[in-house]
Amino acid sequence: MGVSHNRTAIIERGQRHASFDPADFPVPTGREEEWRFTPRRRLRGLHAGSTPTGARVDVEIDAAPEVTVERVSRDDARLGTIGAPEDRVAATAWAGFEQATIVSVPREAVTSRPTTLRFLGEVADKAAFGHTLIDVAPFASAVVVLDHAGSATYADNLEVRVGDGAQLTLIAIHGWADDTIHLSEHRVLVGRDARLKHVAVTLGGDLVRIAPSVSYSGTGGEVELLGLYFADAGQHLEHRLFVDHSEPHCRSRVTYKGALQGKDAHTVWIGDVLIRAEALGTDTYELNRNLVLTDGARADSVPNLEIETGEIIGAGHASATGRFDDEQLFYLQARGIPADQARRLVVRGFFTDLIQRIGVPEIQERLLAAVEAELEVSEGITDVEGAA
Repeated sequence: MGVSHNRTAIIERGQRHASFDPADFPVPTGREEEWRFTPRRRLRGLHAGSTPTGARVDVEIDAAPEVTVERVSRDDARLGTIGAPEDRVAATAWAGFEQATIVSVPREAVTSRPTTLRFLGEVADKAAFGHTLIDVAPFASAVVVLDHAGSATYADNLEVRVGDGAQLTLIAIHGWADDTIHLSEHRVLVGRDARLKHVAVTLGGDLVRIAPSVSYSGTGGEVELLGLYFADAGQHLEHRLFVDHSEPHCRSRVTYKGALQGKDAHTVWIGDVLIRAEALGTDTYELNRNLVLTDGARADSVPNLEIETGEIIGAGHASATGRFDDEQLFYLQARGIPADQARRLVVRGFFTDLIQRIGVPEIQERLLAAVEAELEVSEGITDVEGAA
């Protein structure tokens, strides 16, 4: 059984203040646990509320026929029912959005194809705010894809409710342009005997910080959190997860994998799991792996596990960051495979198992192609460094 490397942090995480009012949060200084890895100088004032506003991130909708998608005003009573924002930027996003998108899957419906929301940014010199609610009614089944592209300075909140006995695969792809700043909180409530697969893919942007937070509203819920990220030179990609086990006999599995290349590429993965005293029979495990492809890149990985009851099935975590396995490369090259192809095979193998677990073929093919594109960049960096 794993034990937290930072026990104090996870206790604070479980008790963190939440509010819809930005004034209830002090301006971050960088000394706070939730902000210590985030380069505030690159946030363009989002954390201080000083960013010029007026930009938009448009939402294009391609919905399955069984699904209803609405654009509603901020006073819609369904909004804000999953929970309040847990940091100043998320509260600012709540206070700043004008319209929200609500995706509703009716009771017992089984969608015939994925529903896709495409978020398209146009400019990065002004801030835009957004809000999305995904509501999957009891015993329904759906796949929802959130696809982000373009240029933006963007903060948003995502609320997700998975009703009793329902199943949801939620895939958030962050393929932003190089000048984008994006901070997002995902607050998820999983019902009795419900199943959620939450996939976060982060490839683009200058600074992207995604914070999924999952809680349970009944026994027997199962959650799988998958993540894939690939950071290039100068990128900061941050994922901060929280799984709050407060109901008995629930299960969670977390698997995040990342690769880094180029000077000042930086990734951060924080995995917080809290098993409360009443969460008897909990079964949880979290895993983070990082592959550093070049010099000058840095990966921070912090798993935290807090257990308040011994009456559980299992709980643990693992985290590792390293370079290529020299034995793997030697094995491949000894069989006549050139070094560049051997390098590609190792990275493909690193990501392939995770990608195959997504379960949506068109998304899996797209991600495999994206990894290939990143490897072409990697070979260019390697050539330059080798010439130097």
